[in-house]
Amino acid sequence: MMSSVSEAHRVNRPNSGHIAPPDFQALQDVPDSYSWPQLDENSSMDLIDPLVSVPVVDLTDPNVVDLVGRACQEWGVFQVINHGIPMGLIKETESEARRLFSLPTDQKLKALRSPDGPTGYGLARIARFFDKLMWHEGFTMRGSPIEDARKLWPDNYTTFCDVMEKYQKEMKELTGRLKRLILASLGLTTEEDLKLTGLGPSGEFTEGSITPLQLNYYPSCPNPSRAMGLAAHTDTSMFTILCQGDISGLQIYKDGVQWITVPPVSGAFVVNVGDLLQILSNGRFPTLVHRVLVNQAYNRISIAYFYGPTPNTQIKPFSKLIEPGDVPRYRCVSWGEYINTKAKHLNKALSLVSNMEQVENHQSHKT
Repeated sequence: MMSSVSEAHRVNRPNSGHIAPPDFQALQDVPDSYSWPQLDENSSMDLIDPLVSVPVVDLTDPNVVDLVGRACQEWGVFQVINHGIPMGLIKETESEARRLFSLPTDQKLKALRSPDGPTGYGLARIARFFDKLMWHEGFTMRGSPIEDARKLWPDNYTTFCDVMEKYQKEMKELTGRLKRLILASLGLTTEEDLKLTGLGPSGEFTEGSITPLQLNYYPSCPNPSRAMGLAAHTDTSMFTILCQGDISGLQIYKDGVQWITVPPVSGAFVVNVGDLLQILSNGRFPTLVHRVLVNQAYNRISIAYFYGPTPNTQIKPFSKLIEPGDVPRYRCVSWGEYINTKAKHLNKALSLVSNMEQVENHQSHKT
């Protein structure tokens, strides 16, 4: 069993040259290239501890700010209900994602993402950091997916594009609500507070934001005990809004508890803290280590919406969270610099922008 988050988020030798997923339906067994070392004993999706469960936050609760803040600080993740996103749109988006991933492999490969491309079809971006490949297909878009959709459905792409654009519009609205709640939970409640952080009047990044939408597909697996849907990792975003559907697969890593399954809650979204929020909150809200398992009975879809700034945005801990005379836990970096650091070092990125040595020296002098 893993004894620390660093072990949970271990990076192995980079795996290069693999961009295109195989035809998973044609595989009768798990090939060696997809066969992971023995998973720990909490690798079954049936292991859900009712006494240790991810918080479910009702966005209409009068104490929602405190609930969100506590969940971010103690868990790094929560599920939201009563969020206002129409259930019909959620189902439509899932249906269109299934339509995409049900296409023949050679058709999907027409929209194959280039190695450094931001959009299109392909393997998980973290795949190159691991010796073994993952039982996963992905499709990424930013705004309208029309360019890639035309490659997939030359004569029938408009429905897919319309649904994805509507979903992204709703996600943008929900992102604004969640961001205001998160900032309020950190005590950033006035325009003056936000100005001191370098954010705009509504808590937006002054340089703008980037919001990729990622469709994930985890095909049924003939031997799920040997395969991994997505390996343990953290998200680079400020936070991620995930629709995980009705089928279990997502697990989070919690110190002192190990891996915990996030059970599907009908109509809920999973919201998890990313690296950026750990930096901005000066470590108060820890980024979430998570992974995805696969199963033998079902093909599983999930939909992830990532929120983060543009590369030129300067990132540092919010000044209001730093006591006078104290050293911030992270140095100021451009977001582009951090993205490049993570692209090279994955789980070491946060430590590479850390000021912890100076913080510890400062604390020792104070005592």
